[in-house]
Amino acid sequence: MKELIYIRIKKTGKAGVKSMLLYFLLSFAFIKTATAQTHQDTFSRANELYRNSEFAKAIALYDSIEQSGQVSSELYFNLGNAHYKLNNVASSIYNYEKALQIDPDNNDIQANMVFAKRMTIDAIEELPLTFFQKLEISYIQSLTYDQWARLSVLFSGLTALFFLFFYFSYIPTRKRMYFVISSISLILLLVTLTFSFKQYDTSSTKIEAIIFSEKVSVKNAPSQTSQEVFELHEGIKIAILDSVDIWKKIKLADGKTGWIEKSHLKQL
Repeated sequence: MKELIYIRIKKTGKAGVKSMLLYFLLSFAFIKTATAQTHQDTFSRANELYRNSEFAKAIALYDSIEQSGQVSSELYFNLGNAHYKLNNVASSIYNYEKALQIDPDNNDIQANMVFAKRMTIDAIEELPLTFFQKLEISYIQSLTYDQWARLSVLFSGLTALFFLFFYFSYIPTRKRMYFVISSISLILLLVTLTFSFKQYDTSSTKIEAIIFSEKVSVKNAPSQTSQEVFELHEGIKIAILDSVDIWKKIKLADGKTGWIEKSHLKQL
């Protein structure tokens, strides 16, 4: 059978192979377009259910889109809104956080997050930031590591270009100008490259989660028999520092640390 198939392809020649490839590509494009349209229709139906105050049914449709991998800030935003309407504290905050990961500068998401956090029980005050921490948040974290990397590529190109201008120029004034511009571009290249690596390291090591249990006891060690140090309630955002079996070492915004079972939280 394999030999017969091989002979048939040989007879059809390159034109036949190209036709088959084109057929498969068109089929793939059609399926992808149809799938996207299906998700869009589902999203529209979920929005209609939301407008009709059928929040639980809307959540079910939104969840089906998320499970398919077709996520967006709009999807998580609407999910957060629907859960907020049902007073699902943890789920609303979790989805707003997911929306902000995709679109961190969205004012609507930020505003709704404020309302959602008012439903939480625990009042956790963030530690005051140092000058360098404020500087990092204001400038370095204003761009993703990918965006910093693109700037690095841009400045590397400028550095190489103006160095070539400097090397092949014979006019002293222009030669000095090209050298200065090339030097500045080189400095900016090193700065943006450093920021890119720093942002990548931060994004790859920073793990956050939302407490989903109504009430959870935080221990001073990863053991059921260890001493309780404080309690947390649903909706609180925590940083995960370490893992031991079913336990997670967490840190709050106020600096407190402890251990809880991973079943009590949902990682962002």
